[in-house]
Amino acid sequence: MVMGELTQEAEVLVVGSGPGGYAAAFRAADLGLDVTMVDPGARPGGVCLFKGCIPSKTFLYLAELIFDTARAGAMGLTFDKPRIDMEALRAWKAKVIDQMANGLVSLSNRRGVQLVRGRVEFESSDTARIHGAEISHIKFRHAILATGSRPIPFPGTSFTPGGRIMSSTGALALADVPEKLLVIGGGYVGLELGTVYAALGSRVSLVELEDRLLAGVDQDLVQPLHRRLESIFDSIHLKARVVSMAEDDNGVTVTLEGDIDTPQQTYDRVLVAIGRKPAVSNMGLEKTGVELDDRGFVIVDDRQRTTDERIFAVGDVVGGMMLAHKATREGKVAAEVIAGEPAAFDVRAIPAVVYTDPQIAWCGLTEEQAHAENRPVNVQRFPWKFSGRATTMGAPEGLTKILVDPDSGRILGVGIAGRDTEGLISEGVLAIEMGALAEDMALSIHPHPTLSETEGEAAEIFLGSATHIMSKKSSS
Repeated sequence: MVMGELTQEAEVLVVGSGPGGYAAAFRAADLGLDVTMVDPGARPGGVCLFKGCIPSKTFLYLAELIFDTARAGAMGLTFDKPRIDMEALRAWKAKVIDQMANGLVSLSNRRGVQLVRGRVEFESSDTARIHGAEISHIKFRHAILATGSRPIPFPGTSFTPGGRIMSSTGALALADVPEKLLVIGGGYVGLELGTVYAALGSRVSLVELEDRLLAGVDQDLVQPLHRRLESIFDSIHLKARVVSMAEDDNGVTVTLEGDIDTPQQTYDRVLVAIGRKPAVSNMGLEKTGVELDDRGFVIVDDRQRTTDERIFAVGDVVGGMMLAHKATREGKVAAEVIAGEPAAFDVRAIPAVVYTDPQIAWCGLTEEQAHAENRPVNVQRFPWKFSGRATTMGAPEGLTKILVDPDSGRILGVGIAGRDTEGLISEGVLAIEMGALAEDMALSIHPHPTLSETEGEAAEIFLGSATHIMSKKSSS
């Protein structure tokens, strides 16, 4: 250390202020620990709040409104074509983010969490240098890594502010509505942002290397979405890949390989959504006992402890499902373990939601996973065309399915495709976590007419007592 540099001590140093970081900081402070949270951003929230979850869902909600006005025509309610004010859209997004970020600052202050803007570089297992802050060094008893992840660029290219080749961050800046947009990657990021731009008026083409969209998600859940995307996207190319891209002032010239009529095309913008990598570079982790796996993720146990006894890690940086709510739970576990509480990350069901039109949500065991593990499972499906509520909404293309252990009758997994699955999936999470039987869900009265009824009726199929569909038991 240099003479005159300001050094501070903290019981807990939290590196990163996204959902994993601020959840850890807040829980540690609630448990009486002295907490300092450091992030390059001016306010807490991380990528999720400023460049990911919140701005994307803000725009996806607006896209949903646009699609709904079009659907209403078949119901006898006609609206004029939406007039899109890009400046107002960006202002609305900024207002939402600002309100939430200020709320996190207020919660930090009320809990006594010290916020420091800067970049952390570890000098040892108990000391870190803070770059760009008045505090030069922090000596800590424990540290929690919550630095998140970064988008992976297409080989040979890079993401530059204002460039035509965009990451999700660039796409959410909503600089304009390109006439032609190419989306590379058929995962949830590509599908969600492609949906936004299609709603706003772009001709969206999508290229996916695999033979299906949303690899790893049960195919029967993906099919309703795929059919819908074929109607709102200009084209979807599966088992295809981008060979090269060249950006200039007029657009991005892309060479494609696969079942494509015109292998070379020019797009106004290209969204690269081919995955994310852990943000662990330039942190000085080599000066600690923290170890990384062969993909660069921090290795942790079920208590979020790294291979360095003083350092914990949570969220995207440890791999697995890169979801904000997973990071939040991991952050709380890390804080509780540091405080001496009995805690571990032992969840049975992590819900996942794709906020497209229609939405897809699932939790627990998937059918594809069961097949891969050669695990016997009983699956029942309730098509939404038999749902009164879905019919009134003009959304009969949905599906609710439940996976049950054939011996015990316990619910192992739930998958839903359709409207508002983001809220419906929580019943499935609760059922799996509490070890509920299909009978428990079936005998729980669901209000009529609601979309939640589809979960009750799917469970009733196991009992042979479904009302709006002929089950095998009742028809045999």
